[in-house]
Amino acid sequence: MTLLRFGWRAGLSLALLPAAVAAPVPTEARAPAPVVRVLLREAPTLELEAGSTVLRLGDATGRTLAELAPGARLQLMRSGPTLEARLEGPTGPPRRVALPSGQAWIDPAPGRGTGGEALLTLQQRRYRGRLLVRAEGDRLQAINLIDVESYLPSVVGSEMPASWPLAALRAQAVAARTYALRQRRPAEPFDLKATVASQVYKGVEAETDSTREAVRSTRSQVLVHGSALINAVFHSSSGGLTENSGEIWRQQLPYLVSVPDFDQSSPVHVWQLRVEPDKLARAFREIDGAFRIEVLSTTSSGRIRQARVTGPGGSLLLSGAELRQRLGLRSTLARFDFEAPPQALPFPPPLPSLQGVFTAEGIRSLASGLVQAPWPTPRPPAAPTLLVSGRGYGHGVGMSQWGAYALALRGEDYRQILQHYYQGARIQPYSSL
Repeated sequence: MTLLRFGWRAGLSLALLPAAVAAPVPTEARAPAPVVRVLLREAPTLELEAGSTVLRLGDATGRTLAELAPGARLQLMRSGPTLEARLEGPTGPPRRVALPSGQAWIDPAPGRGTGGEALLTLQQRRYRGRLLVRAEGDRLQAINLIDVESYLPSVVGSEMPASWPLAALRAQAVAARTYALRQRRPAEPFDLKATVASQVYKGVEAETDSTREAVRSTRSQVLVHGSALINAVFHSSSGGLTENSGEIWRQQLPYLVSVPDFDQSSPVHVWQLRVEPDKLARAFREIDGAFRIEVLSTTSSGRIRQARVTGPGGSLLLSGAELRQRLGLRSTLARFDFEAPPQALPFPPPLPSLQGVFTAEGIRSLASGLVQAPWPTPRPPAAPTLLVSGRGYGHGVGMSQWGAYALALRGEDYRQILQHYYQGARIQPYSSL
């Protein structure tokens, strides 16, 4: 998924619709919510804190090994083949607990503590649900097990400005719920990442009243095509036209087809990027930089499929995605121009003194000096600067977040927004699947 890195975090003034009336939650939607497993962090050591609630530390069998009082800290690390926990309480010396299985479970204990919601804090971010810590190679993985309805208010607030119209937030909630449930992989250690590699999840701090309402009022609703969940991908801004999935990915899905977008108010609807020669040299080390980029083929919406990059050391054939990654482009809907710096001409050597030149010996000396003068060799041409002109941000497939914002301002509800970007998909409760 593509995080909205521009615009709303830069403080753009966004017009808002009047507050919408909260939609009732359907009776069939009150069934227990499915659980998703989200990889929060992967590092050699992990640090947790018990906030206002007691935390229980357990092993792989479910046995409680220790309890952390409010304010206590827990550090987890590898110790040879086992996992080791170091507990630091508000009082008393630190203690160590070994976990030979290489797994640790951390659970908030509701109703035990100084009051407040049962949350756990990992690396200064608070989360709901349980935490599984497991060893993977020389690193530890922190995996949050949480029901999807408790997970989503943070995702909506992390992926979209909470001040946007409720219809846009509801569309984001349904798309994110569908995407999360489709990614569940029981045979794998986790289903999703908390980054743009899946969809952004920043914990409780990203929740607001509006994001919680967007999730509550669409509870259990998912997008379906045929009898299966769709791949509800989304992105920031398409640059005017979304992309067919089959033109940039392996499979053309019937509901991920190119449609007009309404992202003209996006700060990255149109953009430019200047890439200096030193960055070009790092991006294309194999060919010592670049002085020409030829777009060899594009998709029907104009995104780059394949390009040839030519530099002093040869040429490379790259896909649009590879070129975007190397240059740090916002999208592959881009074109390239090179700007050559002004060429400085070499100065000739200074002329010899004319004193005494008008003698036979002086004339011979002058002629000899001019013939043997150390004229400098021509300088090699300076490396050019690349100028990129582009549109949109992200892969361009599925729902455009800035387009959803514009449609919501026009008065479209979240169902109409979703049906525009996911052609032919239906909205129904996940309990009916």
